[in-house]
Amino acid sequence: MAANASLEELFEALRTLPGVGPKAAQRMAYHLLQRDRRGGNRLARALDSALQNLHHCNRCNNFTEQETCDRCLSSRRDPSQLCIVEMPIDLNSMEQTQAYSGLYYVLMGRLSPLDGIGPQELAFSRLLARATDGQVKEVILATNFTNEGEATAHYLSELLQQRGIKISRIARGLPVGGELEFSDSATVAQALRERRDVG
Repeated sequence: MAANASLEELFEALRTLPGVGPKAAQRMAYHLLQRDRRGGNRLARALDSALQNLHHCNRCNNFTEQETCDRCLSSRRDPSQLCIVEMPIDLNSMEQTQAYSGLYYVLMGRLSPLDGIGPQELAFSRLLARATDGQVKEVILATNFTNEGEATAHYLSELLQQRGIKISRIARGLPVGGELEFSDSATVAQALRERRDVG
């Protein structure tokens, strides 16, 4: 029974990953157990290490092993521009364009009242403190063009306009309903270049 309990626990653990249903979880578990135990051990060690060592950067909120990440500490970045993205993978997409040299703030989500995600859950007060630190002159809203992303961008533009900060929104070179993660670098670069002022 203990072996079956371990197997069931493995299935359930794999199902916590986005897009992984019961059948996919079973396929992954059986593959690791039967065909790639070394890979399974490597995965377990890497996950344990990441959970132990990674936390949020005190400036951009992205994951890092240090208190402040290397990107935020870099003298090559323009501290007067702050690009707001939803997730770390969106930051990676922006960086691949090589069209932006400012700094970032990662929300780690987007407003979604139906899912219980509001301004408090996304720590907007921390973002506001970062955007009003005296160095930031322009905030670029680079949330996705989904309903939730648009609502997040609108809410943030309202908050930031009250504080006299220039706000722009990346252009719609990205398709409506599209996400940065799935867009090619040229499209993201074009959207960044053609960003528009908000308000």
